[in-house]
Amino acid sequence: MKIHDRNWMQIEKYLEHDDRIVLPVGSTEQHGYLSLGTDAILAERVAVEAAEPLGIPVLPALPFGMAPYFTEYPGSMSLRMSTYIEVIRDLLDVIAGQGFRRIALVNGHGGNAPVTGLIREWASVPREKPVEVLFHSWYNAPQTAKAASEFSDVQLHGAWVENFAWTRVEGAEVPDGSIPPLPRGLTAVLSRTEMREFAPDGSHGGDYGRPDADMQKVWDAGVLEVRDLLENGWARK
Repeated sequence: MKIHDRNWMQIEKYLEHDDRIVLPVGSTEQHGYLSLGTDAILAERVAVEAAEPLGIPVLPALPFGMAPYFTEYPGSMSLRMSTYIEVIRDLLDVIAGQGFRRIALVNGHGGNAPVTGLIREWASVPREKPVEVLFHSWYNAPQTAKAASEFSDVQLHGAWVENFAWTRVEGAEVPDGSIPPLPRGLTAVLSRTEMREFAPDGSHGGDYGRPDADMQKVWDAGVLEVRDLLENGWARK
């Protein structure tokens, strides 16, 4: 259930019988012909669909992450690592302070991964009641990646693997075909201006799209994997 579809009293009632909550985290950044909000859209949607049968509340996605290499593309936002760490710390403090003891961060953006260090540090602080925090990058988790690999081993930024019906935007026609993939090692060292030079339309290569039936199979794997995490991924029950 979406937090925005409930009031505070209903959430307080929920806490009488469950202590799980989901915080989706994404980014606002270029994704080629797809929405600038792709990472946040996907993180929130996969979390909501996974949590719905379990009755677990899902917060709105944090729409800003760490993406300094994309800021040459208009509309792309980025937080400094120090800022992002403190934002996550503040949110965890508030969530735990309200009585949630199992917090799942469902991540949609690879650039956010360094925050796992902060999460481990935060979770290790002694508390009257222990709090467990999971960080799950849904898009490259084992079963989701396996489902995607049935269609292509090239799964890069702004290309087919993020091209769902709900990440396409009105007025933008995604090209047919494919382009040569950018080497991952190269993309890791490019400056923001070089990134735009090497990826002028924002796609990092491979197929621009695949049939919606193929994408649904990838999506279903992602939803089931997140749901399994929310049901069975906790060390403490």
